[in-house]
Amino acid sequence: MRPILVFVLLIVVSSSVLAAPKASLWPRWQAHDEQATTTIDHSVFDTFLGAYVETQDNAPNGVDYAGVTDTDRGRLDAYLDALQSIEIDHYNRDVQRAYWINLYNAATLAVVLDAWPVDSIRDIGGGLFSSGPWDKKVVTVEGSKLTLNDIEHRILRPIWNDGMTHYGVNCASISCPSLRATAYTGANVNDALRTNARDYVNSPQGVTISDGRVTVSQIYDWYGQDFGSDVASVISHLRQFARPGLSARLDELNRIDGYAYDWSLNSSDAVDAVVRRQAAKSAD
Repeated sequence: MRPILVFVLLIVVSSSVLAAPKASLWPRWQAHDEQATTTIDHSVFDTFLGAYVETQDNAPNGVDYAGVTDTDRGRLDAYLDALQSIEIDHYNRDVQRAYWINLYNAATLAVVLDAWPVDSIRDIGGGLFSSGPWDKKVVTVEGSKLTLNDIEHRILRPIWNDGMTHYGVNCASISCPSLRATAYTGANVNDALRTNARDYVNSPQGVTISDGRVTVSQIYDWYGQDFGSDVASVISHLRQFARPGLSARLDELNRIDGYAYDWSLNSSDAVDAVVRRQAAKSAD
């Protein structure tokens, strides 16, 4: 292959890897019953998360992938099977939102466990023009085979269209909003997403200000349209969830100087390393 063709190919590959999918509604999933009061039992997933998600103060939650027993892996698979047997059209929007987020997170955990040990989810699957497992068909709901990208970008983001989806779905990375240690339900999903947003915005993974330089998660760049039309809108969103001190600094500086994202897997060991680095930086 001639050098110029190799160069062009690398540009195409790089662009396809880095470009964030746009929200594009899959109309088939608009069906819902707002009068429905039926709920979905997520207790199996709740137990799994409680056993393997390790919470941290001012740091991302870690997942003890190495510690998952064969029995609990079987329970996770059974939970995924149960979710896929549900006719989700017949539930109200809050129950549906909790369902789709839990389905995404449980499927992502299964994908990582299938590949374990691995340093980054981007090392799983993919091919010449992509990295990561997001375009692989991983679940089937009401006869439709779905990818993780379908769930996030063709169902959750366009239907709810409020930016909060990003605080719920977890891409198994250090810089992603943390995987909660409890499952979402129709009753708790909206409050839980707001709590996640506050935790993330006020963490080093969400926003850091050092020497007058404002660095925020790359999520607010990749999906800027979900948080507003411009940088001012993103800052307004951040201030909505920031604690008073951070909110005042954002108001004072009124700009974003850079974006950052760490794709390292959110394993317990990797998170411990992040905590140590943050502690050392604070001590300097």
